[in-house]
Amino acid sequence: MAKLSEYTSFADAQAHYSTAKLWEMFDGTPEHFNIGHECIDRWAADPARVAVNIVRAGGIESVTFREISEQSNRLAHWLVARGVKKGDRVAFMLEPSKAFYVSLFGALKCGAISVPMFTLFGPDGVKLRLNDCTPELLIVNEEKHSVALEAMAPEKLVLDTDMMAAIAEYPCQFETTTSASDLAVFQYTSGTTRDLPAAVKHRHRAVVVLTTAALYGTGIRPGDQFFCPSSPAWGHGLWHGTLAPLALGVTTGSFAGKFDAKVFTEALATLKITNLSAASTHYRMIRNSGVAEQFQFSMEKLSYTGEPIDPDTLNYTQGLFKHSVCSMYGTTEIGVILVNYPGAEDFHVKDGSLGKPVPGMKIEVRAPDGSICPLNVKGEIMLFRKGEWLATKDLGWIDEDGYFYHGGRADDVIISAGWTISPVEIEQTLMRHETVAEAAVIGVPDGLRGLAVKAFIVVKGGKKDEAHIKELQDFTRHQLSAHEYPRIVEFVDQLIKTSAGKINRKALRDLEAKKITERTA
Repeated sequence: MAKLSEYTSFADAQAHYSTAKLWEMFDGTPEHFNIGHECIDRWAADPARVAVNIVRAGGIESVTFREISEQSNRLAHWLVARGVKKGDRVAFMLEPSKAFYVSLFGALKCGAISVPMFTLFGPDGVKLRLNDCTPELLIVNEEKHSVALEAMAPEKLVLDTDMMAAIAEYPCQFETTTSASDLAVFQYTSGTTRDLPAAVKHRHRAVVVLTTAALYGTGIRPGDQFFCPSSPAWGHGLWHGTLAPLALGVTTGSFAGKFDAKVFTEALATLKITNLSAASTHYRMIRNSGVAEQFQFSMEKLSYTGEPIDPDTLNYTQGLFKHSVCSMYGTTEIGVILVNYPGAEDFHVKDGSLGKPVPGMKIEVRAPDGSICPLNVKGEIMLFRKGEWLATKDLGWIDEDGYFYHGGRADDVIISAGWTISPVEIEQTLMRHETVAEAAVIGVPDGLRGLAVKAFIVVKGGKKDEAHIKELQDFTRHQLSAHEYPRIVEFVDQLIKTSAGKINRKALRDLEAKKITERTA
């Protein structure tokens, strides 16, 4: 019988998909299963087989499956020798690098829980997450060491260079003992379920479920040259950009350091990338760079996620790469549920659509009273799983052909340049500044990022000038994260609040929308 990865059409996806067929694509069983083995070790027989091409401003570093396999096995031994036990958390705040992949898979192999941390977090952002997951150690590079010291006990800090030197004497083979039901990864998000960062807890079997998104959301197949520039500290970059392709034995690409559209675009051509999955902002930045026309591409499949893509960028990207750009929709909590089946010649991609459900999923658009919305009527996108309807917190509708469309967020979370940002987290950091009496944060339309973070500030001291704005921005950027700060600041005498005294973000958003309408009228 053929494996699911051998089918490419939409019709075959509907006819042949099953959970049993997913499991056939892996070595392990529910009783003995480890992500590290499935993604790395079983592809390591060929010493030249490349697992990851790491692109940075200085060039491209290729790391093989064999290198990651042996080094992560050594790390697993080292962690056990340090007293790390099954279920303990091992956090790491590293850019894509050999040390990053060794940390990720080494922790998983020894039965610990891998906790990737975004490298642009400041002390507040790090503390929030470390206080939640209480790791046994945090692995960082020299650049982030001072930030980590403000958030972690020194005896639990390890520099990546020291770690790599320390593991050299340990064996390069390691026998895993985890099962599919054991916890594997804590994935942090500022997502839709609560105001402050929540850890979504994934088990080893999550990589099996993930294969559904790989096959039908990004269209990954053996033989692809894949690339995902999103940070592997977040859901898209880790699950769809790293674990999914590696689980299929496919070489993936990752971007290290500050994103540079020219460097990235040149790498797509140099590496002959055939399958690209990126955030909408990445495509916008390629368009704005003005250099893409200099290169020849090998692209066959394109996908995006995180936020809608504007029509101008969509048309430009499809003209540049000569293929449809396919939306892939889901959340960190529930996974990918709506896709456009990249590479399926019998599937028509409708521009602006989220696509159709992945095989085996039941999805509806429902009204607040629980009733099913008629076609082309907006409601909340809901997923039926394990006997109950799960809320996505996103609005949408279905057209007469069964395609789903996004109708905006159902809550206050801001999606900016593909990042999911909590307004409450930014407000609380701003409130720590000595000049701030009150703060409210919303997302406002932005041509590059989709939404930009805007803060309304009631001051208790200090001038209401550009210097004060920069001071607040720098303060938030340092304390929280380099991407999670108010790009726009407006000083106000008072905030709009509800009758219960809570900040009325909807009213603020409506006011901003009215201002935009008046400016463009």
